[in-house]
Amino acid sequence: MIATLYRAVLRRTSTFALVAVGGAFIFERTFDLMADTLYENVNRGKLWDDIKHKYE
Repeated sequence: MIATLYRAVLRRTSTFALVAVGGAFIFERTFDLMADTLYENVNRGKLWDDIKHKYE
């Protein structure tokens, strides 16, 4: 398995850099989505979208 990983990703610097950038992008998007979901769940009923009908 390690040999396969080495041959597929780590052998060339350009491939390693592409995998690193792609992984960082996917991690950032996933982390951002999870953090937003957690924030909205913790603050349910207090956010503008939840109370805007009272002020319109």
